[in-house]
Amino acid sequence: MTVLESSELSHRTWPLPWFPSVMRMKWHRLLFLHWKVDAKQIEKLIPSRLKVDLFQGEAWIGLVPFYMTGIGPHYVPPLPGLSAFPELNVRTYVTDGNKPGVWFFSLDATHRIAVRFARTFFHLKYMDAEISMSEDRGDEDWIDFASRRVHRGEPAGEFQVRYRPRGEERITKEGTLEHWLSARYCMYMASKRGAIYRGEIDHPPWCIRDAEATIQTNTMTRHLGFDTETAAPIAHYAHLTPVRAWYKQRVY
Repeated sequence: MTVLESSELSHRTWPLPWFPSVMRMKWHRLLFLHWKVDAKQIEKLIPSRLKVDLFQGEAWIGLVPFYMTGIGPHYVPPLPGLSAFPELNVRTYVTDGNKPGVWFFSLDATHRIAVRFARTFFHLKYMDAEISMSEDRGDEDWIDFASRRVHRGEPAGEFQVRYRPRGEERITKEGTLEHWLSARYCMYMASKRGAIYRGEIDHPPWCIRDAEATIQTNTMTRHLGFDTETAAPIAHYAHLTPVRAWYKQRVY
């Protein structure tokens, strides 16, 4: 079984001087929901050159609903109607043996142009979806998020949740599970021909809070073979973080 366990994830100073930043964005009102899962099942669903990453011997899968704004190339003003939309990610944690990162099983979004751009140029599994998300009315208010996948030829998936932050904000600490789950500074993706790429991302250290979440509907991982419908997740909340992303580099 090909699994590796990363002892820590380090935050890097950005931008990287040898690789130009190509995209910048802001992530708002993120809910991190995570479940323990069978590492052998994850191994069946990722490229053989990547390894399942573990925390204290356990593998995890996450659902992350949030809202993005200010999306666009670095130094280019955001384009009206093209630079903000809600998104829902289904993700797990992998490594190429040297660098731990994120593997996305799906990224559902409402923006059809962004979906096709990301699928074509970044080999990310973006999918068309109908998503509604309540307005930001304050840091203590409930947030309602609902998503239904409508992408032709892809498995069905629905998700509906109501959530809000609880407790004091804190910066995640290295060595903790919440840091291991969130402090990921790259993502892996695979082309249709099997080439493996890594995309560097960077942002300030996560400031998170505990979250209270009520899930009404969740079929997002049913086709993957994971039970996230009846099992209870752990939940965290992050209000805002600015992000920079660099163009993908081939690793295999």
